[in-house]
Amino acid sequence: MDLSILILSFNTSQTTQECLSSIYKTLEGASFSFEVIVLDNKSEDSSVEDINRKFPQVKLIESSVNLGFGKGNNELVKHAKSDILLFLNSDIIVLSDAIQDLYDFYTKNQKEYGFVGGKLFNKDKTPQYSAAPFFTIPVVFAVHFLRGDYWGFTRYSPNKITSVDWVSGACFITKKNIFNEVGGFDEKIFMYMEEVDLMYRGRLKGYKTGFYPDAHFIHYGSLSSNGRSEPILNVYGGFLYFYKKHHGAGALFMLKLLLWLKAAVAYSIGVVVRNSYLTKTYEKALELVQNA
Repeated sequence: MDLSILILSFNTSQTTQECLSSIYKTLEGASFSFEVIVLDNKSEDSSVEDINRKFPQVKLIESSVNLGFGKGNNELVKHAKSDILLFLNSDIIVLSDAIQDLYDFYTKNQKEYGFVGGKLFNKDKTPQYSAAPFFTIPVVFAVHFLRGDYWGFTRYSPNKITSVDWVSGACFITKKNIFNEVGGFDEKIFMYMEEVDLMYRGRLKGYKTGFYPDAHFIHYGSLSSNGRSEPILNVYGGFLYFYKKHHGAGALFMLKLLLWLKAAVAYSIGVVVRNSYLTKTYEKALELVQNA
């Protein structure tokens, strides 16, 4: 087996089916052998039944509990037969020969890169920023106070082959031995920041991350999240956990100060304009910072 394609599914029956259809359609006549493994994170919709009925060639693993992103993907790796792994979110649509192109690039450049991500697009085909620098204090400040993601200097989508710090966990390729050497995904992170932590640990061991812009994928994004508050709170929790794990007390203090200021400003705005979403979300964010 040349390539194992690993997908987590959680209450995304329709998009998971679209993802699988795009994989098999675009890999007709592929120059390599591949398997597709789906782990269902205890979906409450018809995901399991639909996959079993429409894609019998898929190896489907049914979890009795929602394992989250990191633990679920670690479980998928245990079932992979290939040494080369392609992680895809269930809300990814593969365009043209994207998997073939990404596989070819990686196998030819695996001595240079430990991890490689493809170029993601939004549903309207506009580029989706999916590569970024590590979250140093200046980067965190730019993200929260200077709209760094909007202006493209804290997250971006290069148009040429580029070495980057990390790429989106929605779509990246690596080798099983590298993944295992680095330690896999940190299972204490339930959702968000898992790929940053993984590729940060990879960098510490000498494995670079690359961005390959000629492999195109559509990524819908955030379909498994419950509302708008959950992603924000998970990001806050992810930042705090990452800094506790990898940085000293001084850096953690600065991070907490920035996150507290952001949450306090957003909460105050919510009070003034009587926006219950802002007040409830950032009240919880303030609690996260204070309790960290």
